[in-house]
Amino acid sequence: MPPEPRTAIATVCLSGTLEDKLAAAAAAGFDGVELFENDLLVSPSRPAEIRRRCADLGLSIDLYQPFRDFEAVPPRLHEANLRRARHKFDVMAELGTGTVLVCSSVSPDAVDDDELAAEQLHALAEVAAERGMKVAYEALAWGRHVNGYEHAWRIVRRAAHPALGVCLDSFHILSKGHDPAPIRAIPGDKIFFLQLADAPRLPMDVLPWSRHHRLFPGQGDFDLTAFTGHVLAAGYRGPLSLEVFNDVFRQADPGPAAADAMRSLVTLRESLGVLDLPSAPALTGHAFAEIATGPGAGRVLAGLGFARTGVHRTKPVELWEQGDARVVVNESGAAHGAVGAVALASTDPARSARRAEALLAPVLPRVRGPREADLASVAAPDGTEVFLCGGDDWRDDFVPTGETAAGAGVFGIDHVALTQPFDHFEAATSFYRAVFGLTPSPVTEFAAPFGLVRSRGLAAGTVRLTLDSALVRRGEWAPAVPEPQHVAFGCTDAFAAAKAMRALDAPLLEIPGNYYDDLEARLDLAPSLAAALREHSVLYDRDSRGEFLHFYTAFAGERVFFEVVQRIGDYRGYGVVNAPVRMAAHRARRSAEPPLRTSA
Repeated sequence: MPPEPRTAIATVCLSGTLEDKLAAAAAAGFDGVELFENDLLVSPSRPAEIRRRCADLGLSIDLYQPFRDFEAVPPRLHEANLRRARHKFDVMAELGTGTVLVCSSVSPDAVDDDELAAEQLHALAEVAAERGMKVAYEALAWGRHVNGYEHAWRIVRRAAHPALGVCLDSFHILSKGHDPAPIRAIPGDKIFFLQLADAPRLPMDVLPWSRHHRLFPGQGDFDLTAFTGHVLAAGYRGPLSLEVFNDVFRQADPGPAAADAMRSLVTLRESLGVLDLPSAPALTGHAFAEIATGPGAGRVLAGLGFARTGVHRTKPVELWEQGDARVVVNESGAAHGAVGAVALASTDPARSARRAEALLAPVLPRVRGPREADLASVAAPDGTEVFLCGGDDWRDDFVPTGETAAGAGVFGIDHVALTQPFDHFEAATSFYRAVFGLTPSPVTEFAAPFGLVRSRGLAAGTVRLTLDSALVRRGEWAPAVPEPQHVAFGCTDAFAAAKAMRALDAPLLEIPGNYYDDLEARLDLAPSLAAALREHSVLYDRDSRGEFLHFYTAFAGERVFFEVVQRIGDYRGYGVVNAPVRMAAHRARRSAEPPLRTSA
């Protein structure tokens, strides 16, 4: 196996003061940082103090950046640029770093003259070399004359100075559609630095795309495994460093953001074959879902045909079952009920836990009695607990009640929907993909009654999760349901299930007739199907692979509700097109009658 590369992160990736950023980077396990000049300028600490702080934290300062608009300028500007450079080198000496990043010029004073650019960069490298320092020249994707890495390399090669090399940035290269394969022809010792960023494919100008929408590796659409493989094949042996400009990350808590960043690099190194992790064991289904709420949830579950089959031996927790669908109701939770945990059935729970820990997922301590199952559990970025089960031994923690489910056609858990805080959406996606091997579907955005919502499904076999997030935090005025979550149950006949559940007094949502009028016009449904959908308030979607029928309950507490779904054929979605209808129906119901509560 090739040697494991060092890791670094640019301070611009994280929120907070420089001190906050350095502490977060160290806590996440990074070896070094790229120090962004603005972070230094606003810090009350002098460069020598920052150097000592980094040393105390075990961090090296691997790069100082950026130095802008240097090359291919008239003589008077060139002299002024060299004065600037000497000052920067003085600062770098105090910081204890030896490499400066020079971005290709965007100045209107720069001319299209490779020979002049090489000559002036040579002069800069000469000044750097006198101090034992190096210059890494980077082609900005929007550079005035130099905007491709091959062009930058030609200039560096022409300058022919041992203290001058290139910096390769995945965003600047892949956003322009440039082929990274020729990187292999660049001598590894002339690649002075590597910066990594992922991004979604967006039809927009590259500058705002770069400034606002970069992501950590594995969160976007770029093939960073192939890209980084070319760089390592060239002989590069420096750090794998993240330079990610993202509006959300730069407002988020720097601790979790840095952990998410490191998780992305761990996964990237695994894909490159330079880091050996426990592989993700196969998942065989949802063992159970746990909701933290009061007895209101039990009343709704009873209406869905579930039975309270067990009471926990030592905790105020109940087990509700129907078929293979199991819901644990934790009544010790506050009235602000939520999906507090999901339990995944793993073919090797211990290995799943080891992989999760290697990928920086906090392993959660559990207090258990002498006869209770020892379940491994880790925390997702939003705090949701993920249990790992190898069988049904966890059910022995519950004393049987002898109750039998009335039954209404439910056979198991189809998926669990977890609404994410806005700043956890990308982190949650990479967490479930990297740790458990779930495959994410593309992000869908839809206009909901109270704002724009993003949604993404993740699946591995019969294990399915959906992540939702509002693009703008609206406060509490409109939906009155902060970050709602739900558990969806599978059935074989949605109409029969809805009829049976209404007979059991389940609080099912009523869907307005306007929805069905439009549905019939759009899809030309068979009259019998259209009538049944309307009669039972069942929502409908279809694609080229199959059909999807689903309906919902009212809220069972402050944040939790349930869904019942029927998949026909190979339909793999979640009926996202119907989400605004469901949200409006929930709002109408909550406005008409008070929600189920257990306390004021």
